[in-house]
Order: sequence, then C-alpha cells, then structure tokens
Amino acid sequence: MKKRLVKTAVLALIIAAAGYPVKAQLKLPPASSMQTLIQGLGIRNVTLTYSRPNTNGRKIFGGLEPYDKVWRTGANGIPTITFEDKVMVAGHPVEPGKYGLLTIPGKSEWTVIFSKNSEQWGAYSYKPEEDVLRFTVKPEQLKRTIETFTIDFSDVKPQSAKLNLAWEKTKISFDLVVDQDAEIMAAIDEAMKGEKKPYMQAAQYYYNNNKDIQKALAWMNEADKAPNPAPYIKYWKARIQLKAGDKAGAATTAQQGIEIATQQNNQEYIRLNGQVLAEAKK
Repeated sequence: MKKRLVKTAVLALIIAAAGYPVKAQLKLPPASSMQTLIQGLGIRNVTLTYSRPNTNGRKIFGGLEPYDKVWRTGANGIPTITFEDKVMVAGHPVEPGKYGLLTIPGKSEWTVIFSKNSEQWGAYSYKPEEDVLRFTVKPEQLKRTIETFTIDFSDVKPQSAKLNLAWEKTKISFDLVVDQDAEIMAAIDEAMKGEKKPYMQAAQYYYNNNKDIQKALAWMNEADKAPNPAPYIKYWKARIQLKAGDKAGAATTAQQGIEIATQQNNQEYIRLNGQVLAEAKK
C-alpha cells in the first residue's frame, strides 16, 4: 500500500512539473503596443486597430522601412479598419466591411492599399489581387519627430474626417466621407409621424446641413412650447432665427435664454445665449 501511495505521489509531482511552464507563462509588455480607435462618422462608426512601434533612434523611411516596398504599416499584424457604412476613401467608394491597411512609402509619393485580407502578419503574404482599393498621396514633412507610430482621426465633421498616419518626420492624410443624408432625412420624416416628435434634433440637423430654415424654425417653436423653460432650447431657437435673418427675434429669444439660465445658475448657457445676443445686435 505504501509503495502504491509513493508511486501515486511521484506521478502527481511529474504531472505538476510538466504542466508548470504552461501555467507560469510570463506576461510581458509588447515591444509595439496595440491601440484600437472607434471614431464616429455620421451616424455610424469606423473602428481601427493597429500596432505602434517606436523609432528608438533608428532611421525609419529609407532605412528600416525601404522606399517603394510594401510596408505592414506599423508592427506585427497589419492595421485593420472596419466601416459600418459605405465610405468614400480619398474619393473612392468602399463598401461596409473589415479591411487590412498597407502602404508603400516613397520619397515623394505614398501608395495606400486597402486589402480584403485583414488577417496578415506583416506584409509577407501580401497579394495585389486581394486589393480592394489602391491610391496615392503626397507625404508631409514634419518639423518635429513622432517617436511612436501614430494613426489618428482629425478634422472630424458630421459626415467626414481625415485619417492620418505619422511616424518619424513623415505624415500622410486622406479623407473619409459618408453620405447619409437621404437616410437621415427619411428617418426624420418617419419620426415626425410618431407621438413624441424630435423637434429639436430635427431642427438642429436642418440648421447644420443648410436645409429648410423656416421648417427648422417651426420645429423649434414647437420645442419651445415645453412646460419647463430650458435655456438650451432658447439658444438653438435664437441661432436658427439668426440664420433665418430675424435678428430682432433672435435677440429677444437669446435674452430670454440668459434670464432662464441665470435663474438656474447655468453659466454655460448664460455664455452661449450671450454670444447669440451679441451677434444679433451687430
């Protein structure tokens, strides 16, 4: 019995020792960190995931990354970009979906590639026949060094943004544009058939997108009938009145907004209504 117990104990130790390396794997920080960005574009999102190597004192373009060769555009796996809606990328239509992003750096011109193969490690398995889109952009030379490879969004507007790639002293940018106006207008029309009508949101969209300003004003007049006075409603009504050319009406509404905001100790809308009032008095 004792021999059997000893054998069992020894066997258990061997199994435990064999499994130890798996259980004790180290978790270390990667040389190139990962980043995921989610950027609203219109009424949907763009999601970007990529790895961020550092220069570490190295010459990057024309050195570590040779000119005129396909580059993984970062480190590790290639960046992936997911569009939830059809997007015009640098003026070219791209359908909703997930794509791999690669580039070909050049001294005076870069080629940007969207590939339907988004699961590539490096650019070793890159195949031109998998390209969804390929276009060229002019690089910009920066005065300061970007130590960590960076992709970001800038100049974000209701239905457009710029996508920027920057590393070392080089930056490239291109436009992302969506056209969701027809869908949004149809949604507004449908919502206005409901019991709870989104007067203010619809008016804001009309104002921001140069639609029928009189219709926007009519909707704001309806929003202004709410039993509890709100300085933000007065602010938007005044802005729309001003755009419609009614300076006197805008001044009156903005003054009402200031008074309500003062009663509520709402410094933000005291300031915002004051700005519209000053504009109306010009």
